[in-house]
Amino acid sequence: MRFFKTGKGEYGYGDRFLGIRVPVLRKLAQEFTDLSLEQTRKLIRSKFHEERLTGLIILANKYQRASSDQERRIIYQAYVREFEFINNWDLVDVSAPHVVGRHLLDKERKQLYRWAKSPRLWTRRISIVSTLWFIRSHDLEDSYRISELLLRDSHDLIHKAVGWVLREAGKKDMQRLEKFLRRHGKTMPRTMLRYAIERFPEGKRQTLLKLK
Repeated sequence: MRFFKTGKGEYGYGDRFLGIRVPVLRKLAQEFTDLSLEQTRKLIRSKFHEERLTGLIILANKYQRASSDQERRIIYQAYVREFEFINNWDLVDVSAPHVVGRHLLDKERKQLYRWAKSPRLWTRRISIVSTLWFIRSHDLEDSYRISELLLRDSHDLIHKAVGWVLREAGKKDMQRLEKFLRRHGKTMPRTMLRYAIERFPEGKRQTLLKLK
């Protein structure tokens, strides 16, 4: 509970845990990938964190195994309808790229930009973390554009998410990442910058850190 910041006033306040480790949940999700969509959504709405996580892994597995565009659209829409219950960083990270990112890879992406401006922390995190799926295909534009929208976000969990995405984008094009950081490094949060520069050589990391 301390790890997920469940104290009063913290981002995970009120969440409840069963104490089950993630590898166990992944194995269980794999076993029950054929669970009905209705039952999967019941899991996602659970008051227990691990049950929500298991439901989201099942939903991501369902999307991967879907055999038609219609089935994939239904799963994507179900995911979006459950945003209220995707309410911690691990729940976002285990599911958003594999459902939202995967679904929007060959589609219009304006919704991501609307989500990036949401007052809700987890919706903003979904907007940027979803682009990790695009990066796999060397499609970097939305990752950078949404990162720019979130540069002045006030929450540390967004700083970490943006830095993570920038680091992954840098694996595909390090020169573009360096150009982005030289343009924005002076004003971006230090946590974001530190995550983003992890793959640079030590000398270059120190140079970029001095931009602050």
